Amino acid sequence: MYRVVRPLLFRLEPETAHTLTVHLLRLAGRLAPVRFVLSKWFSAPERPVQAFGLKFKNPIGLAAGYDKDGLAWRGLACLGFGHIEIGTVTPLAQPGNPKPRVYRLVEDRALVNRMGFPGKGAEFVARQISGARPPDLILGVNIGKNKATSLEAAAEDYLMLVRQFACLGDYLAINVSSPNTEGLRRLQARQALEDLLRQVARQRQELLAAQPGVSRMPILVKLSPDLNDDELHDALDAIVASGMDGVIATNTTLQRQGLRSRHAREMGGMSGAPLFSCSLAMVQQINRLTGGSLPVIGVGGVGDASDVQAMLDSGAALVQVYTSLVYQGPGLVQRILRRLK
Repeated sequence: MYRVVRPLLFRLEPETAHTLTVHLLRLAGRLAPVRFVLSKWFSAPERPVQAFGLKFKNPIGLAAGYDKDGLAWRGLACLGFGHIEIGTVTPLAQPGNPKPRVYRLVEDRALVNRMGFPGKGAEFVARQISGARPPDLILGVNIGKNKATSLEAAAEDYLMLVRQFACLGDYLAINVSSPNTEGLRRLQARQALEDLLRQVARQRQELLAAQPGVSRMPILVKLSPDLNDDELHDALDAIVASGMDGVIATNTTLQRQGLRSRHAREMGGMSGAPLFSCSLAMVQQINRLTGGSLPVIGVGGVGDASDVQAMLDSGAALVQVYTSLVYQGPGLVQRILRRLK
């Protein structure tokens, strides 16, 4: 069916098509009969996974960026995902970068975006994810600073978001690696990251102390695929020293080697198939540098069961998809899980 629908969607400007899809999924998630039908239609075998103290029904998740404001996650949950990561959420609403800001690289099965964290802000998202959720779904919240917040004051944005979402999400993801917010990637430098994560860890301890019944509050850090070996080593040292629970590898890339599409030169982060080899190599390197002690979510160009298996064999505990969902449609998770070894 998606082979029929996709050409119609691809006639629309990419961000318009995405917005339409999100609203349809939001509507589907609000209607119990529709949720029931979709869940049956896209049912897949369970493959339970334990990671950073949580139990996932399967290793396949949806990466941040698809459901920025927490509008569509109930509908998306019907497509078989073991976890969904919403966001990136910023403390205050902001428009993001000027449009157009999303481009399809169809020949390369990729996307380029320079969104810049557009969203309705933390309070709006908190309302969207409050209340009941499917009992077998893990919900993550990806958090980032507002564009107008200086790097020197960035920690305050992250700490506010930790306080806001600590009890609403099953895990939090610290985004310091988007290429679309000016200067953000500088927070991956060792001293900056150590300072930020030390404050985040202290805030978590204070929240846990105030809630005796809560024993876990996993926090992950999402890293760029464009880090060199020394930068990655420094970032991992900061993550381990601060007691963070895992790494998401990777965010989008500024690299453009070997692309054919006419939109390849557009500014912004690239996701999709060309990123896979880089993300896979980074998962392997993280696993090697940490001796497998730090759980990794592998993301970047994952498109089929063989890609997922390669990530898992390389040490990833979980895997996320995004761009492949745009190109392959809602049956993606079902197909992957049915074909995994």
